[in-house]
Amino acid sequence: MNKTNKLAVLAAALLALAAAGGATAASQSTNLSLVAYSTPKPVIQKIIEAWQQTPDGSGVSFSQSYGPSTNQAKAVVAGQPADLVFLSTGDDVNLLVDAGLVNQNWDRQSYGGIAADTVVVFAVRNGNPKHIKGWNDLIKPGVQVVTPNPFSSGSAKWNILAAYGAQRRLGKSDKQATAYVQKLFQHVVSQDTSGSNATNTFLSGKGDVLITYESEAINARLAGKNIQYVIPRQTMLIQLPVAVLKNSKNVDKANQFIRYLRSKPAQELFAQYGFRPVDPHVAAEPSVKKEFPARPGIFEIDDRYIGGWRKADKVWFDPRNGRMAKIEEAIGGPSSG
Repeated sequence: MNKTNKLAVLAAALLALAAAGGATAASQSTNLSLVAYSTPKPVIQKIIEAWQQTPDGSGVSFSQSYGPSTNQAKAVVAGQPADLVFLSTGDDVNLLVDAGLVNQNWDRQSYGGIAADTVVVFAVRNGNPKHIKGWNDLIKPGVQVVTPNPFSSGSAKWNILAAYGAQRRLGKSDKQATAYVQKLFQHVVSQDTSGSNATNTFLSGKGDVLITYESEAINARLAGKNIQYVIPRQTMLIQLPVAVLKNSKNVDKANQFIRYLRSKPAQELFAQYGFRPVDPHVAAEPSVKKEFPARPGIFEIDDRYIGGWRKADKVWFDPRNGRMAKIEEAIGGPSSG
C-alpha cells in the first residue's frame, strides 16, 4: 500500500472514531422532564442554568411544565411524562405515591424531601387601607378576599389549613375554627386555579386582600409589581416538596439535580427569589436572616391540630366528604368535579 493510500485509510479510521464518539456522546445526553407548580418558575430556571455549568449538569437539557400544583400532579397520574416533580404540597406528592409513581418514602430523604420553604401572608392594597393585620381582619364587613381554588391549587390548601390552624392556636375549638373558615370563604370574591393566577387577579384590582405565599408576593415585587404584604402573627410554614418518579429512565440524573437543589448555590438562589432556604447554614447568612427573620407563631403541617397531609386531605380536601367540598357547596363556590 502506497503512502497516499495509507493516509486515506488512516483518515477514514479517524472519521469513523469521531463519528462513533459523537454517537456515544449523543447517546449519553439526558433530557429531564420537570413538572412543577407555577410560582418557582423564575428561580428554577436560574438554578437549572447554574447546574448546567457543573460537571453533573453539563449536557443535560430540561423539558419544563408549570401550572396549578394539584392539577400538575393529576396530569402526571394521567400520563404526562415526568422524571421529577416540584409541587407545592406533600398532599400532591401523595397523589403520585398512591398511583404507584413515587416511592412512599419520598419524605424520608434529606430535609424531609423538601427543597425550600415559604409562609402564608396577606398581600394588601397600597398603604393597607383596610388595616389588615390578622386573620380576624379578613372577616370584617366589606373586606373582599382573593384565594385560589383548593381543588386545583396547592396554595389554596395551605391557606385553608393556615386559617384553621391559626384559629386553633388562638384557643378556638375544632367546630369554631371550621366555622371561621366557612365565614372566611363567604368573603372570597375569586378562586383562581393557581396561586399565580390569584396574584394576577389581585393585581388587576379585585379584592382587598390576597392570601398567598410570601415567595409569590416577593416574586411579584421582583417582577416590578407594586405589592405589599403582612405576615400574620399566627401563620403556616409552607414546605415545598421535590420527588423523582419511580418509572423515570433518568433516575440517577434526576437525583443529582435534586441534590443540587439543596446545595448552597441553589439555596442562595432560592433566597434571592423570596424562598426560605432549608439549608440552615444558608438560612443563617446575615442577608438571608435579615430577609426572613424568625417568628414564634409559625406552625407546620404536622401541628397537632392538623396532623399531617394524610389526615388533612381526608378531613378537608376529600372531593365528596371533605370540609371544603361542603363549604364550597354552601357558598356556591367551585366544586371538585
